[in-house]
Amino acid sequence: MAANDEYEIFKLGDWDLQSGEKIENAHIAYKTFGDPKSPAIVYPTWFSGSISDNVWLIGEDKTLNPQKYFIIIPALFGNGQSSSPSNSPTGKPFPRCSFYDNVRAQYELVTKHLGITHLRAVLGWSMGAAQSFQWATQYPDFMDLVVPFCGSARTSLHNQVFLEGVKSALLAAKKIPSAGSGEGGIIVSGAYRAWMPEEKDVGLKAFGRGYAGWGFSQAFYRERVYEKVLGYKSLEDFMVNFWEKWACSKDPDNLLVMLQTWQNGDVSKQEPYNGDFEKAMASIKAKTLVLPAKTDLYFPPEDSEYEVQCMKDGIGQLDVFPSIWGHWAGGPGDSKVDVKWLDDKLAKFFEG
Repeated sequence: MAANDEYEIFKLGDWDLQSGEKIENAHIAYKTFGDPKSPAIVYPTWFSGSISDNVWLIGEDKTLNPQKYFIIIPALFGNGQSSSPSNSPTGKPFPRCSFYDNVRAQYELVTKHLGITHLRAVLGWSMGAAQSFQWATQYPDFMDLVVPFCGSARTSLHNQVFLEGVKSALLAAKKIPSAGSGEGGIIVSGAYRAWMPEEKDVGLKAFGRGYAGWGFSQAFYRERVYEKVLGYKSLEDFMVNFWEKWACSKDPDNLLVMLQTWQNGDVSKQEPYNGDFEKAMASIKAKTLVLPAKTDLYFPPEDSEYEVQCMKDGIGQLDVFPSIWGHWAGGPGDSKVDVKWLDDKLAKFFEG
């Protein structure tokens, strides 16, 4: 199935956020596949990903088959398609958005706009996995199945530290220091100002190079998979034409909005859990298949093991991608062996 950037918009009006702020004239971007009468699946986007970046897991030869399911891909606030700095009036910082705010908007889309009263499943990679956990704790009776892959229900301290590094590299190009994990940058001059072209270029390239050490594992680099499988001529070629190219295709303010959402990720930051993570995980009613990757540097299997332990008996199960592709084992479709492994796990879980 060819990926393209066509999508629809659902207008939310002024959208109140957990932070006490609001997105004025908010909208959520989405795309659907299949017949609206089929069992519905929500499959949210990941950090920096556009809607078309999710399409690799959908197809008539895949478990996410549009002949069988009605598949909805909603976009994160900040991804450049849903409400984001890049498509909002400039001149002030974008409001602080949480996973809760995103999933509440998706619920509105699914129920009020698409008329769906129950989901077969929610699944996703990375920040899509975090949204899957959020759905499972925010609307526990609304779906049968949840499959978070290479993601977490609560952003670990180590994950916050990694994000703090790439965030600080990006902000440094604009001479703005970080205000700390989960915060934006400290606006030095008092007022927001747009990025100068050189700041954007230098900052985004630094962001991409910082990310390069995290997206893939040590073994991925040691075995030169970037050359042998992805076809890059050298490490520098990979840095420039994979990592810098990816980063430079993004809007820096959009990245900062999604990064703030991610650093603050925690399913217990909502009623009725009020910070009790174990209580939030125990509230999950949908059968949940948690799929970390063995070599993922952001989301190690130990964190996923604890998430499953916190669920009630018979709810959660764990399986681990046996891959050296690190975080990229879970997406976005570059490792064909891992795509097949994931799709086989989905097929068994959906049938079971």
